[in-house]
Amino acid sequence: MKPSKNQLRRARKKVLKSQTTKQTSDKAHEISSATARETNENHQEVGATVDPEDPLWQLYKDIATRFDETEDSNAPVSEIQKPEVYFDDDAEIPEEEEEKVPTLSRRKRKELNKLSVAELKAMVRKPELVEWTDTSAPDPRLLVHIKAHRNVVPVPSHWSLKREYLSSKRGIEKPPFSLPKFIQETGISEMRDAALEKQEQATLKQKQRERVQPKMGRLDIDYQKLYEAFFRFQTKPELTRYGEVYYEGKEFETNQRHLRPGDLSTELKEALNMPPGAPPPWLINQQRYGPPPSYPALKIPGLNAPPPPGAMWGYHPGGYGKPPVDEHNRPLYGGDIFGVLQPQQTMQQGEPVEKDLWGELQEPELSDDASEDEEEEMDEEDVETGLQTPSGLETPSGLVSAVPSEMTGVENVSGEFDVRKHYRGTQTEEIVSHRSAYHVIPEKQSQVQGFFGGDRVYDLRPAPENLPVLGTEDQNRKRKKPGDVDISVDPDDIQSADGIKNDNLQKLYESQKQQESNPNWGFQEDLSDMIAHESRKRLKPERKPK
Repeated sequence: MKPSKNQLRRARKKVLKSQTTKQTSDKAHEISSATARETNENHQEVGATVDPEDPLWQLYKDIATRFDETEDSNAPVSEIQKPEVYFDDDAEIPEEEEEKVPTLSRRKRKELNKLSVAELKAMVRKPELVEWTDTSAPDPRLLVHIKAHRNVVPVPSHWSLKREYLSSKRGIEKPPFSLPKFIQETGISEMRDAALEKQEQATLKQKQRERVQPKMGRLDIDYQKLYEAFFRFQTKPELTRYGEVYYEGKEFETNQRHLRPGDLSTELKEALNMPPGAPPPWLINQQRYGPPPSYPALKIPGLNAPPPPGAMWGYHPGGYGKPPVDEHNRPLYGGDIFGVLQPQQTMQQGEPVEKDLWGELQEPELSDDASEDEEEEMDEEDVETGLQTPSGLETPSGLVSAVPSEMTGVENVSGEFDVRKHYRGTQTEEIVSHRSAYHVIPEKQSQVQGFFGGDRVYDLRPAPENLPVLGTEDQNRKRKKPGDVDISVDPDDIQSADGIKNDNLQKLYESQKQQESNPNWGFQEDLSDMIAHESRKRLKPERKPK
């Protein structure tokens, strides 16, 4: 069979390609040999002119010797593989395969350029803020620098989670709303439950009557209880601070800000069954193995500090074990175990520094008389409360209105301090003159102008100061002289035809003057009416049995 046109064309291409590769390899070999000869000759010339003891030549000698290594001209040249020739008998002639360069994906290129967590921690100023997701950021160093800046609110941690936000709360039943503790102690919830239970048990007739005539004041609480609940026992709710972000399970975590190492709370002592004055159960192991390494400066009684007063060494219940000392009776973990150096230290250091907060309000000191009076008042109140229960409408006698005392202006009668500032006479001028409750604005007529105009206008200018004020005396009025007497006259006598005569006025004047000088003048004690009234009262019960 004759070869096809495609087969002949492929065979011709392969032959031409083999010839061109042979020619290029021969030319490259000739060029490399020529350059090697030239460099060798130049090196020999340079080596002849350079002094071998020159210090500069010693520096660059290693570089110059690299040019001496020329290729051996007699080295066997690798034979060029001849192309394979395909004849007509071959069934399949393979196509030309181009050399493929392996290309990296975008993900692998990013991984090659990405920093590791250790490298990023070594670069930044605060390595504790570095997280494992920070290395995949476009600029990891800038991201950690922003996170380390002051007052920066962090991104919520649930952004990188695969599951939905708050999906862990699906199976948890939400507890019902409960009143705060200080409101529950007033007893309002029990009163409300009792009222609702009574309302459920009421009949239809009672419910209809309740709609028409409702009873008010069923849940009245004692005012003293309300006062103590909202002014003494009220607590602030827990609020989030600046920069705090909510995350799942935050409400179930315990607040550990108030906890300090070495200070045992009463709840922990009760849980460990520790009697008062006894050491913690881990003191024996601390005496054997040493103090906790995380707190080297912590003073622990019985380990590097003396036991508290009244405590004893020993392994009995409440004992502080054996003092940790070496062969020469020196403490192993430092500190003054036996309390020998405490008097000397107090003499050197002086009195201990008071670290109480400055400016706290102190409780008022009561005198002996005041304390006795208070005790008597409390006893009387106890007796009264035992006899009768105060209703919700009455205010108990224990509260005293805050009337300022004559001696001090800050403390009131009940012994409480008024912390508010008094600006009387300092910032504004104190008004000494009498002030009126109101004054009438004068009104006058005017022409109507515009769509919304009115026919009445009020004079809003400041009122003159010479207006009469209720409760003040008129300066222009004729004042009462000593010896004058006020007389009340019947207006009907004045309007009569005769009028009031001078004789009648004289009699009124003399009687009024006598009454002012002697208040009992003109009073005649007459007991006849009272005797007749009492006798009638006694006669009534005597007539009834008949």
